Amino acid sequence: MTPASTSRPRVSPWVLSAFWFGSAFHWLLLLLILMPENVVTFVGEDRKGTFLGLLAGIGAVMALVLPPLVGAHSDRTGKRLPYLRMGLIVNLVGLAVMALAASTLGGMAGFWVYLLGFLLVQFGNNFATAPYSALIPELVAPGERGRYSGVMAMLQALGQLLGAVSAVVVGLLKLPVLVSFVLIALLLIGPALVTLRGVPEPDTVVTRPAGGPTMSWRQLFAHQPFLWVFVTRVLFSLGQYSVQPFLQYYNKDVLRQSDAGTSTSVMLLCIIVGSIASASLGGRISDRVGRKPVIYVAGTLMAAAALLLLVAPSFGAALALAGAFGLGFGAFTSVDWALGSDAMPSQSSYARDMGIWHVAFVAPQMSSAPQGALLDWGNAQGGNLGYTLVFGIAAVCFILGVILIRNVPDTRRAAAA
Repeated sequence: MTPASTSRPRVSPWVLSAFWFGSAFHWLLLLLILMPENVVTFVGEDRKGTFLGLLAGIGAVMALVLPPLVGAHSDRTGKRLPYLRMGLIVNLVGLAVMALAASTLGGMAGFWVYLLGFLLVQFGNNFATAPYSALIPELVAPGERGRYSGVMAMLQALGQLLGAVSAVVVGLLKLPVLVSFVLIALLLIGPALVTLRGVPEPDTVVTRPAGGPTMSWRQLFAHQPFLWVFVTRVLFSLGQYSVQPFLQYYNKDVLRQSDAGTSTSVMLLCIIVGSIASASLGGRISDRVGRKPVIYVAGTLMAAAALLLLVAPSFGAALALAGAFGLGFGAFTSVDWALGSDAMPSQSSYARDMGIWHVAFVAPQMSSAPQGALLDWGNAQGGNLGYTLVFGIAAVCFILGVILIRNVPDTRRAAAA
């Protein structure tokens, strides 16, 4: 059941999604640029894939457990924004610990301090995410969710674009690693304040069913729209995390780029420009024709690009494929949150259910540890076999996601009725 449209405030999609801009900048610069470089500094070249995968996998445990618990607590208190505020503070503390380790420590001792900081970052960011994620289904009418999801996707892409540009500038100027961590903190704080000051607390403006029933986890997954949205989101995330953490190593080992960090930033720029081009358009199209047709096209394009990267004859060709991947990724992201919001079955537990759905984003990060080991093992066999394996896994996951998304019932028109 949906609250009456008169009970929904008119919140700007740009203000509502501002936090995603800062979060996108944060995760792109941290996961794809800083962490691969820092891990090599701590453990060396021979074990880089294994320890980067370990770092991502351990961090994913935090992201797996926390959002459903915090989301359920947010539903009980009826508050969303205080969780965003507290999570932001813990996230900043974690960034400070990581910066300290990367700037002043070395060896395995430095790595474990770095890991501690990363756990704090994951705790803080995920503490904020589940209650914040509930704002889209709570404040946005079903017929507008595609547009709002598209704006969110565009802001995410713009945040990633700025992150990639910043990485290029920092790399070219040879600035200390501390500069990148300061940039992350500043770009996280600013957009978060926009959302905190511009979005009303939902419990004051949206009528919730007092004491309304909350579905058990079993009932939630028995709800077919939620089940298939969750499964397909896991598959797309698995595809993403099969490739994303290792892009910098791919640039160095396969494309033979002398400055792998800068080359990766340029490749990310191509992905992001492609995603910006398709993000807003995909969301608007999905409000008219449905979410699934957009995902069919997007997933197929992403799978094809992942496979063709394995045979890219040059860095220029790889950049063109990265742009094509970005077109698919932007279109997918533009409808992703709308599809998830449409699938929420109970108005009384939006934050908990969005927290559980968020598990589909982060649980696949745990595959980074075994895939990092697979990458190292395959490359040790020669011929860059490791990259063939992990990029091939990505393509298979994208195709399976496209196939299985057909099982998601189209609740959009029913909800809008």
